Amino acid sequence: MARLITLLESGHPDAQREGAELFPHTGRALVIGITGPPGAGKSTLVDQLIAEYRRRDLSVGVLAVDPSSPFTRGALLGDRVRLRSFVDDDHVFVRSMANRGHMGGMSLATPAAIRVLDAMGMDRVIVETVGVGQSEVEIMNAVDCTVVVEVPGMGDSIQTMKAGVMEIADQFVVNKADRDGASRIAQEIRRLLRERGVGRRDNLVVSTVASTGVGVDELVTAIETFLAAQRASGELERRRVRQLHTELERHVSQKAQHRVMAGLHSKVTEDILNALQHRTRDPESIAAALIDESLNVDANSPVGARRAGR
Repeated sequence: MARLITLLESGHPDAQREGAELFPHTGRALVIGITGPPGAGKSTLVDQLIAEYRRRDLSVGVLAVDPSSPFTRGALLGDRVRLRSFVDDDHVFVRSMANRGHMGGMSLATPAAIRVLDAMGMDRVIVETVGVGQSEVEIMNAVDCTVVVEVPGMGDSIQTMKAGVMEIADQFVVNKADRDGASRIAQEIRRLLRERGVGRRDNLVVSTVASTGVGVDELVTAIETFLAAQRASGELERRRVRQLHTELERHVSQKAQHRVMAGLHSKVTEDILNALQHRTRDPESIAAALIDESLNVDANSPVGARRAGR
């Protein structure tokens, strides 16, 4: 598993072939995303989730995404240091992944890594995101159940949730529930859910103290109840189809960009740079012309005419 994930993450020439061979053997594992602000205790909660799933005799794979330096693209990858409780358990696999500067709280290789764990027989795959707030909505495009973790004492976190993260949650957790203000946050989340007409599950908001394990069994039961209902209604399969569609579009965009960019650098001539410097041509028009040339688009064709604004 470790070697395959490294292959996929590094963009090795064999990665596409390996991913294609794995794909028919995927779709069995249930995938849970854990997201929330830094300091919410996500890693501690993941550690307790592993323990609870092992008590239920289920194997667990964990992908913990760490932030990369915007300058070196390096990352500390510290989650394997924190999640040491299961180092000798053959039914637990923990892998840290750098997000490599990708926004959205995940690495671009995360869906492929999920499929590796799935194909290798893991019953549950847990993805812990970077913890960057509203930009973490991408997690919903990779998992079957999105768990949003909140904690008391971190300012007006509910106001932040209204703006984005609130909409992606399938399950809410108020962690560090032994702190003052925890019950208020839980009540506020339930109120907001009622206003949106989605607060129908009694266990949609669960309070935990991850450091001691309090409430974790209730959280796992809530997650499993949600997943079972999604599977029974057919929504789980529909969700996965939407996710694959989104991933397909992302791969098309990424590969097209790489192929176009590979041929563009040599086309940026001294004349083009002088035209930009003297303001005789604008960057957008030049970019459109270069892309058309790279893609062999005839300037008189409908596409070329639209590019030229005619």
